[in-house]
Amino acid sequence: MSRFVLLSASADFDLRLRQAVAYGLRGSVQTIASDILPAGPHELFALLDQEQPEVLIIGPDVQPEEALRFAKVFDVQLPGLSIVLVSDTDPIFLLHAMRAGIRDIVSPQADLAEIRVLLERACQSFATRNRTFNAQPGNAGNGLVVGVFSPKGGVGKTTLATNIAIGLGQMAPMSVVIVDLDLQFGDVASGLYLNPEHTVTDAVTPAAAQDSLVLKAFLTVHPAGIYALCAPPTPVDADHITPEQITHLLEQLAREFQYVVLDTAPGLPEIGLAALEQCTDVVWVSAMDIPSLRGLRSGLEVLRQLEITPESRHVVLNMADSKAGLTVQDVESTIGAPVDVSIPRSRAVALSTNRGIPVLQESKKDPAVKSLKQLVERFNPVWRTQAQRKLHRRVVI
Repeated sequence: MSRFVLLSASADFDLRLRQAVAYGLRGSVQTIASDILPAGPHELFALLDQEQPEVLIIGPDVQPEEALRFAKVFDVQLPGLSIVLVSDTDPIFLLHAMRAGIRDIVSPQADLAEIRVLLERACQSFATRNRTFNAQPGNAGNGLVVGVFSPKGGVGKTTLATNIAIGLGQMAPMSVVIVDLDLQFGDVASGLYLNPEHTVTDAVTPAAAQDSLVLKAFLTVHPAGIYALCAPPTPVDADHITPEQITHLLEQLAREFQYVVLDTAPGLPEIGLAALEQCTDVVWVSAMDIPSLRGLRSGLEVLRQLEITPESRHVVLNMADSKAGLTVQDVESTIGAPVDVSIPRSRAVALSTNRGIPVLQESKKDPAVKSLKQLVERFNPVWRTQAQRKLHRRVVI
């Protein structure tokens, strides 16, 4: 079947769409060469004579009002279908388009790379809405929200968060977003070598909060096939972001992406607690030193008392070193919880952090890389649904 269906009489855009699909996307394009759209799904499928496609692209020659009517009908009858509009629009029309059910908008002048990225995103949106996997009971239809936390700074939390996002992006391309919730001093942008045009400040504005299409426009695309929402450029900007706004933001992203990875500020500030309540999974990170371990123990105890710790907990011992004078048994005894993944100290990881290229983005053979992949695998639906696997298994260093 044709994965993409173009509704347009524009030969120029038809050619560019086919070129974009031919170089890097699975599936083919079928074009209905008309600027008059079908009345509904039945009429469309009669023209296609095939099963339901994944993405409908409304060409630049279609009248905007007709595109909105078409989208509203399909959003009611086939809500899982991804509809993309080719148009130069103003912000007001953008809001109307989102409310009508249009998933994304691309400029008629977009180059092949832009078209390809947008189609990948539309296909992932289709897959997300039609997948049978649900992250957690009570969280049906939403993606996993993986928060990386540590009571102490300097334990490699951002390094882990960026590598988790890159690793998940390799499993689920264009369906992962990483959010920097260290709003004052976040390093996700530098950790991914990004210079974002928009940040969390833009993502919590009323326009973005009301329409996910606007929110997606504020995400930064990373070359590895993930999205990033970076921290504000100055610490002062963080003062105007509330826990309630973060809660709503994460709810929005969880509806749109299969994985939402959170890099949080050290400790448990209000923003961090709000994020924690939205997490399906929490990665607790500690270095192999007594202050970090005691801080983690205290943090876990506070959360137990507050009863807000997610069941899916993953304790990571980062920068582990057998010469540090501590064993895994010492660590577990101190924090009162088993260590799930131990990541050895590594020069390759340190170098990758300084370069802004996560080590999982490159094909390196290193013990730390193996451990990072084991951590990423814990969020794989296949791994999680195998009943014989134990969530918490002792590690050895």
